[in-house]
Order: sequence, then structure tokens, then C-alpha cells
Amino acid sequence: MNLYIQIIWLFVLAIPIACVAWTVTHEEIFREPRNFCINKSQNSKTLFTRKIFYLFTCEYCFSHYVSLFFIIFSDYKLLLDDWRGYIIALFSLVWIANVYMSIFAFIRQDIKKEKYEIEEIQSHTNKAVK
Repeated sequence: MNLYIQIIWLFVLAIPIACVAWTVTHEEIFREPRNFCINKSQNSKTLFTRKIFYLFTCEYCFSHYVSLFFIIFSDYKLLLDDWRGYIIALFSLVWIANVYMSIFAFIRQDIKKEKYEIEEIQSHTNKAVK
């Protein structure tokens, strides 16, 4: 696979990685398992157990394992055709996926801020009309 195609794969493959990592670590659909993992990561007796459960609460940590799954699933290598290409691909995908998640978090924060400001304006308008 030539370098141009590998770079396209890097940016495209990072999209589902970011999607899965963000969904598991932030979205409402996984709230109960995430809360369970948060509790176990804070209250388990052994360090190993705390760290294993922490992996499911941190998008950065979890994205490593999602990236590893997608590398195995797609047989994606970056720059080199041997095992080193897998290592380079893993860390590159994690980095790009986390850039995507950071941009997404920033956009969501901005949208929430705008919603709050609109609700405030509507609240003041409704009070003035009454």
C-alpha cells in the first residue's frame, strides 16, 4: 500500500475508533456500565483491578484498545510492512482519534453553551411578557 493510501486510511480509520471510544466513555447508552466501572476503578482492593476498570472510563486509554481491535480487524500498517508498521499505526490512530474526540468535545461544549444562553434569553423574555 503506498503512503498516500496509508495516510487516507489513517484519517478514515480513526473516525470509527473515536466514535466507539467516545460512545463507551461518554454517552448515555453506556451510563450504567460506565458508572459500575468508575466505582470499581475507585474502590477495588487491587491496583490491577482498579486499572482494568479505569480503561473503560477514559477515552484516551480506551482508544488504545479500540485502535488495536481495528488494526487487527483491518490489518492496517503504517509506513513499514512488518510488525513495526502495526506499532506505528497503533499510536498514530490513537493520536488522530483523540484529536477527533477533542474537536467533538469542543463542539459539544459550544453547542451546550449556546443552548443555555438561548434558554436564559427565553426565560427572561417570558418573565418580561408576564
